[in-house]
Amino acid sequence: MTIAIPRTATTTATVAASDQRALPRVVGASLRVPLVTGERVEYANLDHAASAPCLEQVRDVVDEVLPWYASVHRGAGFASQVTTKVYEQARTSVRRFLGARSSDAVVFTRNTTDALNLLARSLPKRTAVLLFDTDHHAALLPWRGPDVRRLRTPATPAAAVLELDRALREAPVGPRLLVVTGASNVTGEVWPVAELARVARRHGARIALDAAQLAPHRPVDVRALDVDYTVLSGHKLYAPFGAGVLVGRSDWLQAAEPYLVGGGATARVTDHGDRLGVAWSAVPERHEAGSPNVVGVHALAVACDVLGRHWEQTVEHERALLARLRAGLATVPGVRELALFGADHDRVGVVSFTVGGQDVGYLSAALSAEHGIGVRDGAFCAHVAVHRLTGGDRALRASLGLGTTEEHVDRFVAALRALVTEGSRWDYELRDGRWAPLNDERALPPFLR
Repeated sequence: MTIAIPRTATTTATVAASDQRALPRVVGASLRVPLVTGERVEYANLDHAASAPCLEQVRDVVDEVLPWYASVHRGAGFASQVTTKVYEQARTSVRRFLGARSSDAVVFTRNTTDALNLLARSLPKRTAVLLFDTDHHAALLPWRGPDVRRLRTPATPAAAVLELDRALREAPVGPRLLVVTGASNVTGEVWPVAELARVARRHGARIALDAAQLAPHRPVDVRALDVDYTVLSGHKLYAPFGAGVLVGRSDWLQAAEPYLVGGGATARVTDHGDRLGVAWSAVPERHEAGSPNVVGVHALAVACDVLGRHWEQTVEHERALLARLRAGLATVPGVRELALFGADHDRVGVVSFTVGGQDVGYLSAALSAEHGIGVRDGAFCAHVAVHRLTGGDRALRASLGLGTTEEHVDRFVAALRALVTEGSRWDYELRDGRWAPLNDERALPPFLR
C-alpha cells in the first residue's frame, strides 16, 4: 500500500529556485528583549555554539506533521503508518547530509552525549581508546578503563598527527578507536580529521568523529574523511527538539548488548520460569528502546536537508561575520583570543577570549542586561581546554550562526569596548556564583508568569 504522507514530511520539500540562494531564516530573528534601563532591543544571539535557534522551515514542517503524530512501527492505524514513514526516512536524510555509506547504521539518540555514551558501551572488550584531552566533555568522559589514553593537545595540527602516530605505535594489540573533534567548541578551530584518520588507518584503528560543532557550519563527508562513526546534535543544528544521532559501522553496535533495554529493542521475549529469554532486535532498533522522539528526529532530518541545500551561502555568511568579529575584538583593550593551533588556523564561527583585569561573568551579565546580547562565559564543558589556554577556569565566548547579523557583531564589539573602558551603567551583585543586575524589573514573557 502506498502511504500518502504530508508533503513536508518527506523532508525534501520543493523549494522555489529563488530560495535556493537565500540564507535560511531562523525563528526569533526579530525577537526583542527588555533591558534593565527600560528599553527594548533586538536580541543579539551570540551563543549558537551552545544551542542554535530553530530554522523557520523546521518549525513549519513540524507544525504540519504534528496532526499525524502517532506511535511508530507496529501501529496499524493510518496515522501510525505515516509517523513510521516520517521516522524511517529521516535516516536517509541524515545519511545523505553526512555522505555516509549505505551500509552505515543510523541510530537516533537524544544528543551527542547520548550517542557517544552509546558507542562507548558498544566497544569490544579491551578496545584501546585514544583521544585528545582538550575535547568537549561529551567526547572526553564516556570512555572508561585502563585502555583509555588521553593525548595532550600539541601546538600544531602536524604535531597532533605525530602524537597520534606515536601513541598508536605504543597501544596494545587489539581493537583501537580514535575519538576526534571536528571543530573545537572553545576556539572554533577545525581539527585535521582526514590526516588523523590516515594515521589511524595505518595502525588498524577506527575513528569516531564528534561533529556537533562542525556540522552546523561546514559540510561533513564521512567517506572523504574516512571516519567510521559520526555523532551530532539537533539542538546545535537548528533543530532544537531533543534528537541526536550516531551514524557508523554496524558490526560493533550489532554485537553489543543494547545501551537501553525495553520495548523496540526486543525482537522476542520468552518466559522460562525463573528467567526471561530475550532476543534483541537488529541495529538500529537494537539501540532505540522505548517510544522514539519522532518529532525531534523529523526536525533533525529537515534541518539536514535545508543546510545541505545552502552550504555555499551559510559558509560565506559565517566567514564574513567571523572576520568582522575578530577584527573588532582586536580593537578592545585587554582582549586575548584563545587558540590551540594559532590565530591563522581555519575555524568555524566560534571565538573565545579573556579580557585582562575583567571578570568574564560580570561582562556577560552586563552585555545581556544593558545591551540585549547573549554570550557564554565559563569553561564550556571543556574544562581541561579552557584551563590549559587561560591558566584559569573561565573565558568569554561569542559564537555565530544563521541568526547572526552585522549589527549584532558591531553592537557586541562596541558594548564590550564600552564596558572595558568606561564600566557598566548598572549595579550588579553575585547571586549563587553568578552576576545579576540589582533592581531588575524586567518582566518575563507571559507564558512564564
